[in-house]
Amino acid sequence: MRVVIAGGHGKIALHLERFLATRGDEPVGLIRNPAQVDDLRETGAEPVVIDLEKASAEEVAKALTGADAAVFAAGAGPGSGVERKDTVDRAASALFAQAAEMAGVRRFIQVSSMGLDRAGDQSVDEVFRVYLKAKAAAEQDLVGRELDWTILRPGRLLDDPGTGLVSLGLSVPPGQVSRQDVAAVLVGLLDEDDTIGLTLELTRGPTPIEIAIAQLDPSTRSK
Repeated sequence: MRVVIAGGHGKIALHLERFLATRGDEPVGLIRNPAQVDDLRETGAEPVVIDLEKASAEEVAKALTGADAAVFAAGAGPGSGVERKDTVDRAASALFAQAAEMAGVRRFIQVSSMGLDRAGDQSVDEVFRVYLKAKAAAEQDLVGRELDWTILRPGRLLDDPGTGLVSLGLSVPPGQVSRQDVAAVLVGLLDEDDTIGLTLELTRGPTPIEIAIAQLDPSTRSK
């Protein structure tokens, strides 16, 4: 399976690329900084240098041509301001989804965030509120497209090693989750067509990832 990953040098993406390459898939990581090429090659991924904040949909579609699936795992990251929360977390996601449509890549997984209902909470830091609004807008854009989408909303992200044990469902209590476990869940979602049309929340928990995915109810899908 050839999987193109937006935000290819992000912490979740690097784990995902390693997982996919290890099992014989073909991960392709989109990066904007040429200095990151060797890091991606070390994971077993094919690096493609393209800036989603500047590229056209046609240029991104070219990078997606021939892929079996697309994963949006990009984010402006800590320390970025209000403007880049919008240009990366919303606009780049919409561009990537549009490019997937143009390239005929129907399977699309978007990494979003838990807590989107707090986007209007004035007690929340302004930059984080903009981030949540951007993620919500990206989700809204995606669900309106003719793609086989799944949205994954992880809780607060940790750099701890993954445990392989999670809570995964339409709604789970707020919590934390290892980026490595997020990547492992993404691999499982790519393998399971019954997750198409589902918006899922994810934290660490008591259930092995494979079982947590198998227990999802496809009748709750949005389309």
